[in-house]
Amino acid sequence: MRSGRAGFTLIEVVVALAIMLVIGTLTWSTMAGTLQMRDIMEDQDATARSARVALDRIARELEVAFLTENTGAVNTYQTVFVGKDESDVDMLWFATLTHQRRYANSRECDQTEITVWGEQDPDHPGEMVLLHREAPRIDQEPDQDGAIAPLARRVSRFELRYMDPESAEWTDEWDSTGIEQTGRLPRAVQIVLGLNAPDPEDDDEESVVERLYVRTVMLETADQIEKSLLNSNSGSSGGGLAGAIQRGG
Repeated sequence: MRSGRAGFTLIEVVVALAIMLVIGTLTWSTMAGTLQMRDIMEDQDATARSARVALDRIARELEVAFLTENTGAVNTYQTVFVGKDESDVDMLWFATLTHQRRYANSRECDQTEITVWGEQDPDHPGEMVLLHREAPRIDQEPDQDGAIAPLARRVSRFELRYMDPESAEWTDEWDSTGIEQTGRLPRAVQIVLGLNAPDPEDDDEESVVERLYVRTVMLETADQIEKSLLNSNSGSSGGGLAGAIQRGG
C-alpha cells in the first residue's frame, strides 16, 4: 500500500534553497555593513582620542608657560618661548611649570623645558610623528636633553599661531629672545592639529582623509591685551581678546 505522506518535489526543494540563499545573502550584507561601520567608528574614535590626548597635554603645559626676569644673576638658567613656522609641522620650545617629581630628594621641581616638533615616523614611512621632549631641569640649552616620547602619530599638520598682547594680532612665529618680542609671552596660542585617518568612503586601505582639530590656549602669565572692546579706537569687533580671536578664526 502507498504511504499517505507525500515528499517534497524537486521544484519545492529548489524554491526553498533559493529562499534560504536570499535570506543568507541579506543577513551577510547586513552583518558586513555593521562590521564595516564598527571599524570606521573605531578608527574615528582612535583618531579623535589621539588628538585629544595630544592637545590636552600641550594646552596644559602652555597655560603655565613662564619667562624669568632674573637673567643677570650668576649661574642662572635661560627660559625662552620660541615658536618656528616649519611648513606643515611647526616647532615649539618653552619653559613651563608642569613637571612632576617622581623620585624623592631629586634635584627637580615643577619647572621644566618642553619641546614639541615633528619628524618622519620610522615605523610608518611617509608619515610624520609629533614628538615631545621634557627636561627635568632648566639650563642654558632650552632645546636639549630630556626624555623624548611620541605625542601623536600619522600627523599631517601641526600649525601654531601666537597672539601678540600689544597689538592683539596673530603671528605665525614667536621668539622671546628676538628684538620684537624680547622677554614677552604671547597672550594666546592657537593650535591646529591634523591627523590622517582611513577614508570611510574608500575601500582602499591606503586611502586616508585628514581630520583637523583646533584648540586655542590662553597663557596665564602673559601680559593682558592692551586694547579693549570699550576703547572707541578699537572698533566694534576688532579690539580686545574676543575680537582678536574672532579675526583669527
